[in-house]
Amino acid sequence: MQDLTAEILELKKSTGAVIFAHNYVAAEIQDIADFVGDSLELSLKARDCKAELILFCGVSFMAETAKILSPGSTVLLPVPDAGCPMADMAPAEEVKMMRSENPDAVFVAYVNTTAATKACVDICCTSANAEKIVSSLPADKKVLFLPDRNLGRNVSETVEREYKFWDGCCPIHDKITCDMILAAKAAHPGCPVIIHPECRPEVVKCADYAASTGKMLSIIRNDNSEGFVIATEEGIIHRMKKEFPDRKFYALTPCVICEDMKKITLESVRDALKFKQHEVKLDAATIENARLPIERMLDVK
Repeated sequence: MQDLTAEILELKKSTGAVIFAHNYVAAEIQDIADFVGDSLELSLKARDCKAELILFCGVSFMAETAKILSPGSTVLLPVPDAGCPMADMAPAEEVKMMRSENPDAVFVAYVNTTAATKACVDICCTSANAEKIVSSLPADKKVLFLPDRNLGRNVSETVEREYKFWDGCCPIHDKITCDMILAAKAAHPGCPVIIHPECRPEVVKCADYAASTGKMLSIIRNDNSEGFVIATEEGIIHRMKKEFPDRKFYALTPCVICEDMKKITLESVRDALKFKQHEVKLDAATIENARLPIERMLDVK
């Protein structure tokens, strides 16, 4: 593994590539990245990135977002079939049909959507800023939230609006139950449970905190507990251990793993850089139309 890592670092230097990695990818991938973060953090980095070559270690909709925000860059996705089941639950054609049936609604799309779907909506959000985004919308407008019904319903608990929720979810987070949270609390007394808002509302209420992976780090920074139970994809625990070596972190049992995120390997990263393969390509119209709702999101203060 050391030889492979050294080869990647040399290829990164020779190609001038910038490597982005999501918090959920494997530890060894995070360790060779220039930037590690959640969707919002990486979106901001992509917008400001001036690199000619971006290698995105995550799933396909994230690499598409990087291409939308840095259209002049070549964006590579090491494993092209690293997808997101939730994103596939809201095809662009179905969103267009829903828009025709709800002409007065504001369509809010979680960034966990394809570029084609983003091009059909009014504004995007992430799990880190969903409440802020919905709060910024006119109070008299119905919000059609897609594709994650769980995130949408969790937002509706604190932001009063008229809502319609798309019937989609993250299959991994949706499987987390209250019994799993209560068992984790019993196994690790005194350790707050931090959960991702892609989980069902009744499950979120069983936890101590609900936050995006990026905001989970802020919670840990401001909570003096010695240990934490992390109720999201286990990849984030690697970053937590690096940033807070004096704390203890416990994955939920059974462990929450996204198989698509784990498709990204050092070999696939090496090959993508070495052969300049698996470029993310979007037509100009899709980039232009999808960029607008993302920029609207990023402009909300």
